[in-house]
Amino acid sequence: MDSAIATTHVDSPGPGAVEQQHEHVVLPQHRHHFATEEQQRESGSFGMWLFLLTEIMFFGGLFFAYLLFRNWYYDAFVAASNTLNIGMGAANTAILITSGFFMALGVWAAEVRKKNLLVLFLVLTTVFGCAFLGVKYFEYKEKFELHHVPGASFDVSQFIHPPVDANTGKPVGNPLPPDAAQKTQMFFFLYFAMTGMHALHMIIGIGLLFWLLARAQRGDFTAGYVAPIENFGLYWHFVDIVWIFLFPLLYLINRHPLAH
Repeated sequence: MDSAIATTHVDSPGPGAVEQQHEHVVLPQHRHHFATEEQQRESGSFGMWLFLLTEIMFFGGLFFAYLLFRNWYYDAFVAASNTLNIGMGAANTAILITSGFFMALGVWAAEVRKKNLLVLFLVLTTVFGCAFLGVKYFEYKEKFELHHVPGASFDVSQFIHPPVDANTGKPVGNPLPPDAAQKTQMFFFLYFAMTGMHALHMIIGIGLLFWLLARAQRGDFTAGYVAPIENFGLYWHFVDIVWIFLFPLLYLINRHPLAH
């Protein structure tokens, strides 16, 4: 008796089906050493956060030095701080916050793929960043004219013999002994070190903004590739936050003369 053998035929996928199964759309910006665009994006974000961590440690050292010397030479730091132009400092605070706001809008525009809005917000971020540096230039210029730049030409006469207020006829601030007046130079050293490094970060950021603008106009960031905009937004907001701490520490130390 012949036995019937039942066989089941399974169709093997043809070459076309295999190709379709493994088909993967790759963006032009995708680097070959990343498995997916998402992995590339996460790696870039992680790298940016590591970079910002090193920046926090760097500025943290400057802040620690400032707080230490401020505790040691408080009267001298108050007298030196009161010579800073608080109007310019407040204006720069408003300018930088506005610039950060437009940068946040730029990240949003990239994510929703609105090319024209992205370009507009990047331009506004750049304009306000340049305005910040412009105000800082005039502030530095004033310090040079008053000989408040640490070095051989540093002048302490304003702190030993404070100018007289024309309205009240009283000195603006309390006079300092010559040895204490010399300590004001430490305040201005830290002032130029901290605000100078901050300004350098602003200059680098503005240079990157021009590069991002050129790419945004080509449509690089409105086709699903927004990682550079997001990472730069983190950098720009970090610069904003540093200034938010610098302004009260440097400009708002007891704006009234000390009472002895």
